[in-house]
Amino acid sequence: MKAIILSAGQGKRLLPLTAHLPKCLLQVQGKSILEWQLDTLLACGITDITVVVGYQADQVEAVLQEKYRQTAIHTLLNAEFAGTDNLVSCWLARAEMQEDFILLNGDTLFEAAILRQVLKEAQAPVTVTVNQKNGYDSDDMKVSLAADRLLRIGKDIPQEDTHGESIGLLLFRGNGPKFFREGLEKAVADTSLVWRWFLSVVNAIAQVEEVRACLINGKAWCEIDYPADLECAQQIVAEARRAGR
Repeated sequence: MKAIILSAGQGKRLLPLTAHLPKCLLQVQGKSILEWQLDTLLACGITDITVVVGYQADQVEAVLQEKYRQTAIHTLLNAEFAGTDNLVSCWLARAEMQEDFILLNGDTLFEAAILRQVLKEAQAPVTVTVNQKNGYDSDDMKVSLAADRLLRIGKDIPQEDTHGESIGLLLFRGNGPKFFREGLEKAVADTSLVWRWFLSVVNAIAQVEEVRACLINGKAWCEIDYPADLECAQQIVAEARRAGR
């Protein structure tokens, strides 16, 4: 099992914290977001990891060299990070998608129990990790479901058709990597789509192939887009430490 982490962005909504520091290196309880992600992946037995970098890539490289020198973690540069979205980062990493793999947004902090659950339960070609809550806002990556079958994924799904939100952690098994690679190639061929999210490709796959949701309700996670999210992440890690997780 491989993992690909999309960490090319600056995180402008976190300015001035990211004026000279990539979002993935923001500190949460003494470790960067990227270090928390890597340590969780490694603890779950995933050691072949690609980190897609862009903004201040040299800083990310320095952290990996200092702290993960003995592991099979390598980087891939998205030099066009400022003029594209994460769909292009995924496309650049397509050579790493020849076998089962985890795909992870570089701003998602999550407890190890979530990854262990996904690895255990996800058997579909494509599995999207989904959390459910009482209400959703315009910035949530919403999903529409029929039982655990994913029908649609995107920010523009109406509230009445929303049954959860993607947390930014996906697993591709069997034919899933092939479906995703082919979808990326098709999307990138249309230059008007370079500002789209890679989940638009997952949405297209869901119209013709099996995409399932893995529900992780009650488990701790946080997507870090704003300063308030960073405070939430600090609390999640502090609580996990107190609970011995």
